[in-house]
Amino acid sequence: MYLKNHHWFNRLLVATVIIVGAVWLLLPFAMAALWSLVDINHPWAYPDVLPPVLSFSRWIEVWNTTALPEALRNSYTLAPCVAAVTLVLALPTAYAFGRLEFPGKPVLQALTLLPLVLPGFVVAIFFSSLLINLGLYSRFLGILIGHTVVLLPYAIRILTVSFSLIRQDLIDAARDMGASRIAVFRTAYMPIIKPGLIAAFIIVFILSIEEFGIAYIVGAPDFTTVPTILYSYLGYNFIRPNAAVVSLILVIPNVLLMLLVERFLASNNPAAITGKG
Repeated sequence: MYLKNHHWFNRLLVATVIIVGAVWLLLPFAMAALWSLVDINHPWAYPDVLPPVLSFSRWIEVWNTTALPEALRNSYTLAPCVAAVTLVLALPTAYAFGRLEFPGKPVLQALTLLPLVLPGFVVAIFFSSLLINLGLYSRFLGILIGHTVVLLPYAIRILTVSFSLIRQDLIDAARDMGASRIAVFRTAYMPIIKPGLIAAFIIVFILSIEEFGIAYIVGAPDFTTVPTILYSYLGYNFIRPNAAVVSLILVIPNVLLMLLVERFLASNNPAAITGKG
């Protein structure tokens, strides 16, 4: 009887999680997709339960009448540069946190998380003032520096965990066999930190795409990104269908990238990390 009740309880719990997830995630996404298909000449209003006419006219209008194509180019040019620079800067710090022991290590680890607790607009205003004082007027470079500083803690944290998973006996074995430093890194380090590198790159890439404060304050009005276009539709002249179009353009690629990260990490062989087969 106990096992039977326990089985039904587990099924109820799983069903509850699925329902909550569907309401929390799928319903807003479905509503955004529905709003994006509302025809320009046939608005959706009470008491209509569904849009009277569905079309791609909103998508065509947003693409042809806004700076969205330029914003997409800017966002998808900036994000990989931010991700690459962030990984390069995060690797030495992550190695120290993951492989070395030294006084004050917990304090330094906490300090690296400070950019995460500061409000985005405060950081954006600080960077804007700093760049002006330094005479740096490149919008692209300014946003790149700002995004790198703000997103560096994510990369450091992910890579710190990756470095901590490396078995010291594998490193010692490679050195005992006369491997060079490059060979040691390739054989003992790289297989373990590769998933972390890919995950950190994609996560920083996604966060850079979605960041608004720095991109808006440092980049406006010359350098527009997709979030700045989206927030313009959420301002005084609120146009829900157009905002839905831009939000889907912003969200769908990022969701696909996150699914790619999850699939890659799930398919990674645990024996490669733990050394246990």
